[in-house]
Amino acid sequence: MNRITNLFNTKKNGILSVFFTAGYPNLNDTTKILKELEKKGIDMVEIGIPFSDPMADGPVIQEASTAALRNGMSLRLLFDQLENIRQDVHIPIILMGYLNPIMQYGFEAFCKKCVQTGVDGMIIPDLPFADYMADYKAIADQYNLKMIMLITPETSEERIRLIDEHTSGFIYMVSSAATTGAQQSFNEQKQAYFHRINGMGLRNPRLVGFGISNKATFEAAAANSSGAIIGSKFIQLLKNEPIAVAVDKLLAALQE
Repeated sequence: MNRITNLFNTKKNGILSVFFTAGYPNLNDTTKILKELEKKGIDMVEIGIPFSDPMADGPVIQEASTAALRNGMSLRLLFDQLENIRQDVHIPIILMGYLNPIMQYGFEAFCKKCVQTGVDGMIIPDLPFADYMADYKAIADQYNLKMIMLITPETSEERIRLIDEHTSGFIYMVSSAATTGAQQSFNEQKQAYFHRINGMGLRNPRLVGFGISNKATFEAAAANSSGAIIGSKFIQLLKNEPIAVAVDKLLAALQE
């Protein structure tokens, strides 16, 4: 069974997924961060593939992506780093990246390498849903890889139900139509959006991302979904702290 499916089958609430950028803060930190996140009880990880034009990302992740590229990170090198990761890390791993570097690598070659290295799914924010259905779904399904789609407060109910029907794993609920970045709280409008989607009776579980940084935002997200995804907050911590300390401080922030 795909590890993402297994996670959501065995844990229904309070799932914590953490995003970090491959090659940041140092080129060879990828496996160290993965091992530390699993050691500290994180449920799932999303590894960002650095890209020169990360349009959905806020300044913190953009800066990390730029630094990672400067360090020499590439998709090919990331796969090399993940070659033996399943000897040590057993939680689900998702690669999150923009279409351009994945297409340069070749989509089927990318899927094959995901399977070889133990990657469980992918998030491609700039992949149009129609293109996914026409050109990518069959290949991803062939390799048992979950294609995770994003929805926002502006996504129509019709589109949400199409995504729910034609994808599996989970749905990534973006908390707002803005770029990524830590927030201190979610206003009533965002919480109403969480509640509205929760009331749609979707078959896929959902995780909320963008803006999760503390106990208040995590609990607001988890109240109407299976949990939350944290990125910018963790990358800010990685910038200034050793990896183990950054993970400890992230977990401490979720208790405050």
